[in-house]
Amino acid sequence: MVVPALLVVVVVLDQAAKWWAWRHFSWTRINSGGDVLVGRTISAWYTGPVTGALLDLLDYGLLSIAISALARRRAPAAVSVPGALMTGGWVSNLLDRVGIHYWTAPGSVRGVVDFIHLGGHYYNVADLFIIGCTPLFLLAAGYQRLRAAKRLAGRVPPPARSRARAWVRIPALAGAGLILVVSLGAANYGGVNAAPRHTNAQNGGHAS
Repeated sequence: MVVPALLVVVVVLDQAAKWWAWRHFSWTRINSGGDVLVGRTISAWYTGPVTGALLDLLDYGLLSIAISALARRRAPAAVSVPGALMTGGWVSNLLDRVGIHYWTAPGSVRGVVDFIHLGGHYYNVADLFIIGCTPLFLLAAGYQRLRAAKRLAGRVPPPARSRARAWVRIPALAGAGLILVVSLGAANYGGVNAAPRHTNAQNGGHAS
């Protein structure tokens, strides 16, 4: 129950902050594409009505697998807590793209709502969870993998130890790399777009 609860907390907090920022911060932006990590071509795909929807569907599948793995495995709190907070950030940003932005930022183009302006880039609360919790999750998960590999190496015969270590190491490295790339890509910096009728927010009005 801890993982679903943390996911809900992150989503509610992030979406409430985006709703409030759209109505009070004139610099709030909509990131309708990707970011510098995926390049211009894939960013254009995210912006497209058909290709963007297909990529959103792919992201939904990946997040479903991640949430299922976190919820089913009895991982220690050092792994499950940052993992749930990080995944919650991904989920909230994906919800922006699949339709919740119509509520948080009515009248806007499809995309992720960004309003935290740092160093020339724009972020949101979900991005902060992603950026802050991903290193913690990777460190904790890596440590648990190393412990599991040592226990496994102590139980198997010597000829099989190298194969067992490789079996543990390769998926761990691949998973860590995938999580790192996707999490950094979710930190929507660069390529932001102003939403239609956004100037109304400067006067305290609603973009509707």
